[in-house]
Amino acid sequence: MQIEIIQEPVENILIIRPFEQGTELSNQEMFKAEKGEIWWYSSKELWVGLGKTPKLPAIIKIFRSLFFKRKDRWPAHITLDARGRDAEWIGNAVNGLVLGGYDLQLYKTEPKAVSEFFKSGTLSIIADEGSDVKLSAENALKTALVQIRVMDLMNAPSNYKKPSTLAEWARKSGAENGYSVEILEKKQLEHEGMHALLAVNKGSDEPPVMIVSEYKPAHYTRTVALVGKGVTFDTGGISIKPSANMHLMKSDMGGAAAVLGTVELAAQLKLPVRIIGVIPSTENSVDGSAMKPGDVIGSYAGKTIEVIDTDAEGRLILADGLHYAVKQYQPDVLIDLATLTGSIIQTLGYEAAGLFTPNDILAAELVQAADETGERLWRLPVWDEYKEEISSDIADVKNYHGKPLAGAIVAAKFLEVFTAEHPAWAHLDIAGMAFGDTEFAPGRAGTAYGIKLLIAYLSKLAG
Repeated sequence: MQIEIIQEPVENILIIRPFEQGTELSNQEMFKAEKGEIWWYSSKELWVGLGKTPKLPAIIKIFRSLFFKRKDRWPAHITLDARGRDAEWIGNAVNGLVLGGYDLQLYKTEPKAVSEFFKSGTLSIIADEGSDVKLSAENALKTALVQIRVMDLMNAPSNYKKPSTLAEWARKSGAENGYSVEILEKKQLEHEGMHALLAVNKGSDEPPVMIVSEYKPAHYTRTVALVGKGVTFDTGGISIKPSANMHLMKSDMGGAAAVLGTVELAAQLKLPVRIIGVIPSTENSVDGSAMKPGDVIGSYAGKTIEVIDTDAEGRLILADGLHYAVKQYQPDVLIDLATLTGSIIQTLGYEAAGLFTPNDILAAELVQAADETGERLWRLPVWDEYKEEISSDIADVKNYHGKPLAGAIVAAKFLEVFTAEHPAWAHLDIAGMAFGDTEFAPGRAGTAYGIKLLIAYLSKLAG
């Protein structure tokens, strides 16, 4: 898709005009400008209702919904009337309308047609003069295209998505976008002592990897390490999951997907922040060699772990990833993302991810970015009173407390053990947000949650 900024409408090109509720309109008795309402003013002019004083994240959804519902019928050239709108508003509108063309038909032999507008079309934006308008629109397009790539990755089934697939995705992205990627294969993981990651992998025929990406701009003052859980399929191991929804466990690499997308987009946007992406990746499968409940395993940090539940495997591989990031790169900020617990869904539903950090400043900065992007966070405690829940009789810590309470908090306390007491660490439990029910898919599908949130946070950090 190409984007151009113009000052006047182009004749005979479909024009889309957005209106807030309460605007004086000639057809007001028929068009109320309610949120998501559309009205064909003429064959070449479509009015879109925004509702009353919509927040910016709502703009994304309104335009995504509009373009999704007609994604097979749009002409190749469309004009958006954005006069009187600022650059940020325009960026959100562009992001939404591009996402509206997302095609979930990854493996259909006879897919339904999608308009060429989303592939090689042109979007003309009527905007007030300002140098930042075009940049905002182009950055929004880049963001949407990265989100789409990540959604494809999330929606791929496990036979098309192995740890090596994530590694190859990172390698290709690094080569195309100018950042370095190192893949630690199984022998190197053994040499480094990544015992927790290797233990989770024992039941799988697919070898594990640790993906280490580094985006290093010419000038930067801060280094941020992002660690993402990359379980490409999670059976639960010996503590096997019920079969009813196990097919959805292809999405258990949502944290890894967010990190892959964020590093790629940060490189494209040339953010002046050094970013380290660390992704421990494996399947959690079952065979005669699989890790068993009651096993005591090691870790890269040197601490021993009593495995109470093999379905609490994400925190095990993150333990190695977190400590590796801290030890090797000494980042100023350490953030991990993971589809970690069902507990966080019970707590927050599908409206927000859980935020865990003892650092008030970091918490405030992340929540601000979440509110601005609509990728919401809600902070939960990581008080030391919860430490006793991971106390083990025979090892340094245990990976699960076995109680039907405070599950997400206890998981966060486990992760904290492996951060080397980093003063600016945050854990984001995105289990309810990375893969969910939306109007844009007949079933559950990837959302690319976390990318816009992290980019907004990193952009302010750079400023």
